[in-house]
Amino acid sequence: MRNSSRSNVDPFIVMDVMEAARKAEESGRRIIHMEVGQPGTGAPKGAIKALQKAMEQGALGYTVALGLPELRQRIARLYGEWYNVDLNPERVVVTSGSSGGFLLTFTALFDTGDRIGIGAPGYPSYRQILKALDLVPVDLPTAPENRLQPVPADIAGMDLAGLMVASPANPTGTMLDHASMGALIEAAQAQGAAFISDEIYHGLEYEAKAVTALELTDECYVINSFSKYFSMTGWRVGWMVVPEDQVRVVERIAQNMFICAPHASQVAALAAMDCKDELQANLDVYRANRALMLKGLPEAGFTNIAPPDGAFYVYADVSDLTDDSLAFAAEILDKAGVAATPGLDFDPARGHKTLRFSYARSTEDIEEGLARLKAFMRERGAQNR
Repeated sequence: MRNSSRSNVDPFIVMDVMEAARKAEESGRRIIHMEVGQPGTGAPKGAIKALQKAMEQGALGYTVALGLPELRQRIARLYGEWYNVDLNPERVVVTSGSSGGFLLTFTALFDTGDRIGIGAPGYPSYRQILKALDLVPVDLPTAPENRLQPVPADIAGMDLAGLMVASPANPTGTMLDHASMGALIEAAQAQGAAFISDEIYHGLEYEAKAVTALELTDECYVINSFSKYFSMTGWRVGWMVVPEDQVRVVERIAQNMFICAPHASQVAALAAMDCKDELQANLDVYRANRALMLKGLPEAGFTNIAPPDGAFYVYADVSDLTDDSLAFAAEILDKAGVAATPGLDFDPARGHKTLRFSYARSTEDIEEGLARLKAFMRERGAQNR
């Protein structure tokens, strides 16, 4: 059977790590999951109750392509609550997770061969979705002194049609402040590049509130999801905010690509937005886990890390330990029973010397995982002496 050139995308390595961990668990081992960016909690209880009620009341058929009007209105209200931004709900588009948002964004904004800048390290699926759409991902190697976030100098002379940023970022958890975000928006607009802000980890911040691009401009695409802060990964529901003149453009594509996001997930998402106590309790767990990681990873020997402002990841430079992060992650899984993600997923050029650790699981799991990592590194050090 023939294949298109667009299908020649790289694997999502973290999913391969998940499968290796699953096989290890199938053999009877207990694995500590620090590989996947998935909350250890499920959807808020209020969301589940709302869906149960809706299912009893009738069939959940198609919604309109832009999403349930009441959900779009509630999302718009969130921007007032979180950022003091007065957002027209007509600009909100409900999507099939942030992944659906990326597909709609890239399809709406770009033509074949257009060049889109993405920070490296960064979320690997940006690169692969762009490739699958015959677009050109342009990695922007970020510097430790810039907290592994892009700066205007990184895009100078790059002839970009678009720039995508993420704050808090995956895999680093670092954030852009108002000045840094504003400078990137100005630099992108100066060369006629569309500005796209991935804000999927908003709500998961520990010392300062994340900045939405909508505080600075209406001429941008913002992508978010219910997967992380709202703890609804498998429900596959997210949203976009687009300029008013882009709504109909996105709507036409969404009608044909997706028809609509899952109705059941939209019902649950609407209720989840008011489950503040439960969501705050989840955040308190991540905050405690973050403190454990920032103390425990250096104690284990992972000393060169980017302290995260948000999300639930720690990105570690392990160049003093290995130049093959794929093999190193496999060794950690095999000998310590801890699953971590090789940096090659996030940075093809430099990721062979980095690892990402997620702390999205329970505090008990994080404590156990750190204890295992310390024991593994002691044993490894003894063998190498």
